[in-house]
Amino acid sequence: MTNRDRFTILLIDDDDATRTFLADNLTADGYDLLVADGAAEGLRLLGTRFPDLGLVDAGLPDGAGLDLVSHVREADGVASRIDPDVPLILLGARADELDRVRGFERGADDVLARPFSYAELRCRVEAVLRRTTRRRGSGRLRVADLEIDTAARSAHLHGTPLDLSAKEFALLRVLAADPTRVFTKAELLRSIWGARSVGTTRTLDSHACRLRRKLGADGGRFVVNVWGVGYRLVDAPAPVPAEVRTIAA
Repeated sequence: MTNRDRFTILLIDDDDATRTFLADNLTADGYDLLVADGAAEGLRLLGTRFPDLGLVDAGLPDGAGLDLVSHVREADGVASRIDPDVPLILLGARADELDRVRGFERGADDVLARPFSYAELRCRVEAVLRRTTRRRGSGRLRVADLEIDTAARSAHLHGTPLDLSAKEFALLRVLAADPTRVFTKAELLRSIWGARSVGTTRTLDSHACRLRRKLGADGGRFVVNVWGVGYRLVDAPAPVPAEVRTIAA
């Protein structure tokens, strides 16, 4: 495995011996490892370190592996810092068909029943990573001179980093998903703040205003207020791609 192909794997397992054995072998095979001994720590690392793949023990002391997989898949990918599409392999499920089916139904990319060999685990990890390699580049969006790295939660304009709050970044990310489309205020409130009703839009408008100021002279160009409706990223027609282009990491 070359440095260019080096992946980070998060191993979530409460058994010290198993965790050490797998971590040592995966590291020897060229992977960068993050380790957690429970669901809470695993979710924290998923939301802060953004691994390329997670190995999740089916039985965890502070929450079943199945529940952790469900929690990840239900993340909105906008306000939440957890990537809902991160590949997950469920380890230690019982060998019967029902348990394997439950793992896939919750959103696991693969299910490996005990007992399993390290060689089989390594092959399954490689297979899942091959299928999801494109996801490593899909976390970056570019519209004209504005570049957004969704995995790193960062944005640059003309190559200069922008100092954005979590909600300002979430707003920018939603708008960049379809830059010429008008997002209604109700949609934005629901997506970013989880509001069930529109209520007051002052919070949304104030965040949009601050975001526009942080974009400087380009603020009015990139955060367009459609009066009485909502916001879009750029005016249409615009001298930028009609859709966000995925670029290589």
